[in-house]
Formats: sequence, C-alpha cells, structure tokens
Amino acid sequence: MNKHADELLARIRALQDELEEEYRAKREEWAQKRDELADEFLRQQRRYKIGLFRFLLRSRLLVVLSAPIIYAGWIPFLLMDLFVTIYQGICFPIYRIPKIKRSEYLVFDREDLPYLNIIEKFNCFYCSYGNGVIAYAREVAARTEQYWCPIKHARRLRTAHERYPKFFDYGDAEAYRQGLKRLRKQYEED
Repeated sequence: MNKHADELLARIRALQDELEEEYRAKREEWAQKRDELADEFLRQQRRYKIGLFRFLLRSRLLVVLSAPIIYAGWIPFLLMDLFVTIYQGICFPIYRIPKIKRSEYLVFDREDLPYLNIIEKFNCFYCSYGNGVIAYAREVAARTEQYWCPIKHARRLRTAHERYPKFFDYGDAEAYRQGLKRLRKQYEED
C-alpha cells in the first residue's frame, strides 16, 4: 500500500508540474498578447497627439497671454496645501479626528496619456493639483466642522460636503446637545 501511495503521489506531482507548465505557457501567451495590444493602443493614441508648435499656432492669443495669470495660482494652492497639511497634523490628533490621506485627493495620472503634448500634460498636472488641494482642504474643513459646529444652515447650501447630511437641523438645540459627543466620534467609515 505504501508503494502504491508513493506512486500515486509521484503521478500527482508530475501532473501538478505539467499543469504548472501549462499555466506558465498560457501566462506567457497572455502577456505577449497584452503587450501587442498595449503597443497597438499606444500607436492609436499617439495618432491624436498635436505637436507643440502646431498646438501653439492653433491657440488664441488671449489664451496664451492669460496663461501666466492662471499659472500664478500655484502660489495660493501651494500655500493652502502647506497650511492644511500642518493644520491637520497639529490639530486633528488633539481633537481625535482621523487624519485624511492627502494622496487620496491629489491624483496625478493624466500625464501618462500619449495623446497629450507637454503643455497639455502640464495643464493636466496643474488642474489635478489645484482641484486636489481644494478637495483635500474641503474634507479637512468638513471634519473640522463636524467636530466644532455640526449644525445645518437655515438656508439651503448650493453644494454641501458629504458630512453635512449628518449634521443637526438648524434650531434643534435638543438634538445638538444630545448628539454632539456621538457625532464627534463618527469617523469610523473613513
């Protein structure tokens, strides 16, 4: 019986090796197809790229002349980013508010698109940074508001942050006093 079991185990190992070799061959085949498709996709995408010189020639003069004003926005965005990061780093631990991952709000992936020229890639980087900093700052402010003043406004807000619906109704003193401590701890889903 022991010899028979050993033979069966040897056959199983051989079949496992054969199966593993089959999987390896299929993985290589899929990787080759993926690379071929990726190269074709890249060629198709590059067909839509507008060269830098042609891009500048097609741009309206006022658009080009207004670019320095737009790019000057880097200064307030950088200052806001720095302040919000320091503010959160100092104050949130004191109030036991969970910190926000800045990297979840600042996403830079459009520069990989092959159909964009260098100016378009820079513009995408700039917009990603500006909008990311604003979204990051908004979430820091929303968590701060949830801790210090989670009361809805008397007037309707055009766009409220995601935490706002949890806030207490305007004028509902009883709910505010009874629920403030609980609401200050409701960050678990973050």
